[in-house]
Amino acid sequence: MKELERVGLPTVHVCTIVPISQTVGANRIVPSVAIPHPLGDPTKPLEEEKAIRRRLLLKALEALQADIEEQTIFGN
Repeated sequence: MKELERVGLPTVHVCTIVPISQTVGANRIVPSVAIPHPLGDPTKPLEEEKAIRRRLLLKALEALQADIEEQTIFGN
């Protein structure tokens, strides 16, 4: 991720454990759902599952577009 950022390609780290992302130096961090299912929750009804995924995707796209100067967490 750092190499992509270095050449001008923004990246987003969607993660379940934010302190780990901070430790490894991710610039844009989007907290996700849970370790076994970071981008959804299979126990939810299908429409709710889709809404969770959509919300995370839109948050990640928002993070990609943001001009940042330091490590930033884009909350839920």
